[in-house]
Amino acid sequence: MPDPSGPVCGPVHCVWEGGAELGEGLLWSVRQQALYWVDILACRLHRLDLASGTHREWTFAENISALAERAGAPGLIVTLRRGFAVFDPATDQEPIYLHQPEAEPPGNRFNDGKCDAQGRFWAGSMDFACEAPTGALYRYDPDGRCTRHPLGFAVTNGPTWALDAGRLHLYVNDTVNGSTYRGDCDPATGALSPLQPWNRMAPGDGVPDGMTTDALGRVWIAHWGGACVSCHDPVTAEELGRVELPTSHVTNCSFGGPDLHTLFITTARFGLTPEQLAAEPLAGGLFAVSVDSPGLPANLFGG
Repeated sequence: MPDPSGPVCGPVHCVWEGGAELGEGLLWSVRQQALYWVDILACRLHRLDLASGTHREWTFAENISALAERAGAPGLIVTLRRGFAVFDPATDQEPIYLHQPEAEPPGNRFNDGKCDAQGRFWAGSMDFACEAPTGALYRYDPDGRCTRHPLGFAVTNGPTWALDAGRLHLYVNDTVNGSTYRGDCDPATGALSPLQPWNRMAPGDGVPDGMTTDALGRVWIAHWGGACVSCHDPVTAEELGRVELPTSHVTNCSFGGPDLHTLFITTARFGLTPEQLAAEPLAGGLFAVSVDSPGLPANLFGG
């Protein structure tokens, strides 16, 4: 069970002011001690070495939205617009597709995703216009099998995982409708039970975007349009606390740093009016805040 008390967080500071159109895909590399993230609309991958402050970026021919490190090979597994691919930042060679699901409509693109503890990469898809309920959740296994879970979400975000009474649950966001769902997830097989409603954001508080889980099992959710990240009990969904941001469109969050006590947060400029952009000069920046409980190290893709 999670600590019933709320999280204790330090001050928020901006560690990169590059103004991403749509920052997303946060990944802390334990073996590199560096942070990766993407700008989906700019088709760009970023890497920041915290110790030296060295920043690198790679630009692709299509959208890149999520990533994980590979356990058995160098480089990353990533989601591009049409599916799953591999990319090694050390070589600068173009990404190589592994699988493009045939069921995806031409107006869709891949969105958020991450690996589970067994090395399977889960990623959601969405309607590029954020209107048609065509989004699905995919599980890509290290042996190349790909399983599709049709959701009927216009925008699929997440996932993350947490335990409840010893049972592993997967959480996924229906962003457009402001709701988070969860279902039983079999650790051995990856089988997912039908999703059930778990939380719905209040009107005026934004909608749920990316999310992560800390070592106490608490679920942290970024609020698109809500200028914050909220922390929740994984069973009851009770809000335990929140981190306020100086910009409206908060897109993702992930733990990192040498002791995993830093919550990194991406944001976006996309969708803000000229007046909002003038009032929010750090929109699209990458933020960091220290948190009392560490996060969990990012899982590696098993292939």
